[in-house]
Amino acid sequence: MIYRIRHITRYTYEQPVSQCFNKAHLLPRNTPSQRCLDSRIEVTPKTGWLREHLDYFGNRYCYFMLQEPHKLLEIDITSRIDVNPGQPESALDLGCSISEARARIDLATDEETLLAREFLLDSPMIRASKQLREYAAPSFPTERTLLSAVRELTQRIYEDFTYDPEFSTIATPLHDVLRHKRGVCQDFAHLAIGCLRALGFPARYVSGYLETLPPPGQEKLVGADASHAWFAVYSPGDGWFEFDPTNNNMPAGQHIVTAWGRDYADVTPLRGIIFDGGGEQTLEVSVDVARLQG
Repeated sequence: MIYRIRHITRYTYEQPVSQCFNKAHLLPRNTPSQRCLDSRIEVTPKTGWLREHLDYFGNRYCYFMLQEPHKLLEIDITSRIDVNPGQPESALDLGCSISEARARIDLATDEETLLAREFLLDSPMIRASKQLREYAAPSFPTERTLLSAVRELTQRIYEDFTYDPEFSTIATPLHDVLRHKRGVCQDFAHLAIGCLRALGFPARYVSGYLETLPPPGQEKLVGADASHAWFAVYSPGDGWFEFDPTNNNMPAGQHIVTAWGRDYADVTPLRGIIFDGGGEQTLEVSVDVARLQG
């Protein structure tokens, strides 16, 4: 399937901003299941300095600077992505058991597993804890396959937690999400990652987009889509497998990856510094995911 994604971020300031410097993780990356065909970046006001780079995790990002006074900043990014179907859920009973996975991770000498082990460590927004380990443990008897256990954990988060965009912010601690059993996709991804790391399994945060379809007989609203987040777990010898606890599924062709890292802080869609001015500001975000072929 080929998708066109248009992501518009617009800041309106009460007072003119003299200068700003920004970093955007809004360019889809190439993965084994998707290929970015092209991207177009438009910044208003026009910037004379914009650079694209790869970060530590291999994600694409761009830097740009504005050095003239402005009360409006708009970043308009359009990309075309060729996406292949994801992993079939029927394969979850294959692969190594939980006990085998732990042993192979602990004793690893191959490069892939050694690199994956860095996703066992605590990160700025996710700290493994006894509470997270206890919540996840019922799904992880030692002789069960790792992937089927992670699939059950995904379903339990979907069933036990309420999607509530009014409950959390970027700064809401993970233990509050666990206690109140409420949050949004970012929180549920962090929760699953914290559970897996607490049990000794590498897990990473994935940011991107999800194609949403309108009810039968209704037209899709342009700009009504949104950024999305899910997670991936590493199974030794098999690689990385993605799971979406917000929707209780495994990505299978309608999820488009922008970036991955240890948690949200590694792949924040847009962050920047204002050197002077600004005052009160208003943020508007519009995302449109359109299927072109497939």
